[in-house]
Amino acid sequence: MLAEKLQSLTIGRAGYETYQLGDFELQSKAVLPDAWIAYKTFGSPDSPAILYPSWFSGLISDNEWLIGEDKALNPKEYFIIITALFGNGQSISPSNSTVSPFPNITVYDNVRAQHQLLTQKLGIHHLRCVTGWSMGGGQTFQWAAQYPDFMDICVPFCGSARTSIHNQVFLEGVKSALLAGKGDMSAGSTFGRVEQKGSEKRTWTEEERAVGLKAFARVYAGWGFSQAFYRERLHEKSYGAKDLEDFMVTFWEKWALEKEPENLLVMLQTWQAANISLQEPYNGDFQKALGAIKAKTLVLPAKTDLYFPPEDSEYEVENMAPGVGELDVYPSIWGHWAGGPPGNMEDVNWLDRRLKRMLETTPKMSVSL
Repeated sequence: MLAEKLQSLTIGRAGYETYQLGDFELQSKAVLPDAWIAYKTFGSPDSPAILYPSWFSGLISDNEWLIGEDKALNPKEYFIIITALFGNGQSISPSNSTVSPFPNITVYDNVRAQHQLLTQKLGIHHLRCVTGWSMGGGQTFQWAAQYPDFMDICVPFCGSARTSIHNQVFLEGVKSALLAGKGDMSAGSTFGRVEQKGSEKRTWTEEERAVGLKAFARVYAGWGFSQAFYRERLHEKSYGAKDLEDFMVTFWEKWALEKEPENLLVMLQTWQAANISLQEPYNGDFQKALGAIKAKTLVLPAKTDLYFPPEDSEYEVENMAPGVGELDVYPSIWGHWAGGPPGNMEDVNWLDRRLKRMLETTPKMSVSL
């Protein structure tokens, strides 16, 4: 099978593993054929387990900066599992499979695949903690609502339990910029990846790919970091850019050109449609879904994050049961990147201290298997 050959080549280069899901039925009732999920583990499987899902566009290796013997996510103390989103190029994606058109994927689908990996492959039936940045934070919230008895602790940082309308507007901008490189138009937030029915099967020329990805990068550049980040010229001081245009090319365009357009479109759809209440037994009741969370949950937004502002996080915590949710705000001008792959050690240490406190002080939930 071509998909399996492509997959084994990728695994050999990257040092991660895959778990075969077979013909995986999605929340939409569509089937993702011959599906697999990519993952990597750290530490001993005899240790308490921590799940650490990947973020939008991120590879498994992009999560590894938060793991180390000097950090809260210490592989000498915990068995840490990083999972890759469907569409990230490591789990099944348009770029490494023959699935075309690739179906729409929800956060629910990703979390159910992760649950299957943990329980059926790794023999894990309870987690000490689920944590993640950005879309990893969204998956953390989803775990808390989808499998509320499965973990003791949830720490979503710079993420949300549902994608706000304003966040959908941002994502429409980057999606539309990307599709413009191909001459296509968006179907609109959460309604599909392209406007014109039948054009879902796309091939990109090198020119179309470059135009679309560079446009995608330049729209993204206004959102990833805050106004204060640019005002303080941290793009020059922290990243060594000669000026703003140099930063656009050497940071943002470089990042985007490493991606595959169709993979990004799959993950954008997943992000736009994210909402922990769109499942049984909540049926769209967002407050009910938040109120059903049982794990001790520390929600960590950044003060200047343009995607996930603290006001949204306050609402999430307010609707959790008494004693379940706690809010703490990154006092950072790094915007969304306060929680991301480290740009400054101050924010890294701030996050690590809070993870460590939660792991050291939160009681274990009683589990009956």
